[in-house]
Amino acid sequence: MLEKLLSPVQAGSALLKNRVVMAPLTRSRAGQPGDVPRALNVEYYAQRASAGLIVTEASQISRQGQGYAWTPGIYTDAQEAGWKNVVDAVHAKNGKISLQLWHVGRISHNLLQENGAAPVSASALQAANSQCFVVQPDGTPANVPTAEPRALSTEEIPGIVDQYRQASIRAKRAGFDLVEVHAANGYLLQQFMSTNSNLRTDAYGGSLENRARLTLEAVDAAIAEMGADRVGVRISPNFVAHGIADTEAEATALYLAKAFTARGIAYLHIAEPDWVGGAELTQSFREELRAAFPGTLICCGGYSAAEAEALINSGLADAVAFGRPYIANPDLVERFAAGAELNTPDRSTFYGGEEKGYTDYPTL
Repeated sequence: MLEKLLSPVQAGSALLKNRVVMAPLTRSRAGQPGDVPRALNVEYYAQRASAGLIVTEASQISRQGQGYAWTPGIYTDAQEAGWKNVVDAVHAKNGKISLQLWHVGRISHNLLQENGAAPVSASALQAANSQCFVVQPDGTPANVPTAEPRALSTEEIPGIVDQYRQASIRAKRAGFDLVEVHAANGYLLQQFMSTNSNLRTDAYGGSLENRARLTLEAVDAAIAEMGADRVGVRISPNFVAHGIADTEAEATALYLAKAFTARGIAYLHIAEPDWVGGAELTQSFREELRAAFPGTLICCGGYSAAEAEALINSGLADAVAFGRPYIANPDLVERFAAGAELNTPDRSTFYGGEEKGYTDYPTL
């Protein structure tokens, strides 16, 4: 029985009809030119509206924030209008949806940047063993090593914070129930937080508090526009891909959790690290995290329905996010409720393309 998983839960201002969350999933199918959500994306999200909460694919808050071709943005009028169509379709099916706000930082390439500029990061350090997805000059798509970034100047950082604020304004106008500040998975905010990717000596470097400063400023910018009860945050303690090797990852996570509690945010979303080879989160860390953040806690880490039910019953999470199962099972909630078999996702169609492997998976 999945009594807890299929029961409602409050996430800030949003009452979720169940605790099955659709995790953010990059699918690289935004309309071109302009990285605009299109009718195909509207159909995809509407198909999955029985989730308690949909967290959208990560959406860049500026051209500078993009690290993969064909991902949607939230910084132009056309993108905002495209997202409004998605939101309206999800709401028409009684769903709730959160827009994930994304700046990739150094996980990018000159080919994706305006006028071929260098990507930006906390420090001018190239991410080890990391790739991004570009359209090459001859028009063919390819995974290529990320480029060497330049360090953001102290004077530029308020402009980055303002990108989060402007994206939140657009998300609110488009009708999103919530926004999720993406501070996980080795992207810009985590590049500032991690001990090995931030060598700064200004107010954004050195101490744990300084390294976490930009994340909290971005969250505060979103709160100023949306209200704290409509802002979630995703973090990934012990994440090890994209060149991240943070020696203070758990301490930073607990520091942030307490700061988020003080702000009264809608939810905290934990991307667990084991899917990229990081150390599993320990029971003691989970308990510390729960003590630091008594609000709505969402965990995402390759859980089955039964494992999700057990985690929620343990009190260490309030909801569980599912990624790849949602690619192949638009009716994941209904399948969980019926104890039905799940479709298997086709990895070859994860990124780019049209309907195949996107909107054509069968429902029960």
